[in-house]
Amino acid sequence: MKKTSSLGLKCILLLLSLLLLIGCQKNSSATFDNTTIRVASLKGPTTIGLVNLMDEASREECEHSYEFTMYTQGSDIMAAMAAGDIDIGLVPANVAAVMNNKVEGGVAVIDINTLGVLYCVSGDESIKSISDLSGKTVYTTGQGSTPEYTIRYLLSQNGVTDCTLEFKSEATEVAAFLAEDPSGVAILPQPFVTAALTQNQELKIAFSLDDEWNKVNTDCRMVTGVTVVRKDFLENHKELVNAFIKDHEASTKKVSEDLEGTAGLVVQQGIIAKEPIALIAIGNCNVCCIHGKELRKPLEGYLEVLYKQDPKSVGGSLPPDEFYYTGK
Repeated sequence: MKKTSSLGLKCILLLLSLLLLIGCQKNSSATFDNTTIRVASLKGPTTIGLVNLMDEASREECEHSYEFTMYTQGSDIMAAMAAGDIDIGLVPANVAAVMNNKVEGGVAVIDINTLGVLYCVSGDESIKSISDLSGKTVYTTGQGSTPEYTIRYLLSQNGVTDCTLEFKSEATEVAAFLAEDPSGVAILPQPFVTAALTQNQELKIAFSLDDEWNKVNTDCRMVTGVTVVRKDFLENHKELVNAFIKDHEASTKKVSEDLEGTAGLVVQQGIIAKEPIALIAIGNCNVCCIHGKELRKPLEGYLEVLYKQDPKSVGGSLPPDEFYYTGK
């Protein structure tokens, strides 16, 4: 009788253990969001901060699932987000403000990923500052986004009214122009500046637009790239967005901690053609991950400067408070 009671008690305990285990598994699956995060970035500095995360994701070493796509135009990322095909995008700072009006439900900025990366490159020794671009034709990229509005703002602040901007779709096209005519003038972002200088000894950096910006602006820094998320995705997957910010920050830190490894990944992703060039260029790309309470002041100040110069540069109006996501 005792054996029967003991056996019955064991069966009950085993059943209770199984029920508890099943309950825990259900609770775990209910709290873990396994949604794939679809991320789009631009070919250039904004993706350099992502390459370590992209590598980890490709080897399934991340806690969450990612899908990465690289574009050459910020407008393409804006269109993809508007269509709901992308959840998170790394775009020029002013494009983020424009997107807030174009994407249904709006977007929120979750971090600044790149600061000043624009340089004037030429073999013309007479060019030393933005004022020296008077009467020149300057070849560049980024029509309708941060590079164009930054250049036009600096020209205006320095009283230059007779500089012609000739836009190309990709930085490689501008570099090809300089290869044919080193006396020409171009404004390029890193890492394409380093690539152009390496391939043509006649070229030099005439000046940094970051330096020119700081001459006329002491209240805010030049912000090149930011990371945005669709607000509907943020509302439905807030923990995933916070996880991405942490992963992005870790990936960015690894850029300086493992420069050689990062350079190899940058070449692997097709951002820079050769590793020796990547090793030199990466340090000049001002890659960062500024988020939380540190995010708003520099970005808001930068957008205000662009708005005063040309309201359409930020979509006609400055973004509302909820545009700046602090992680809360």
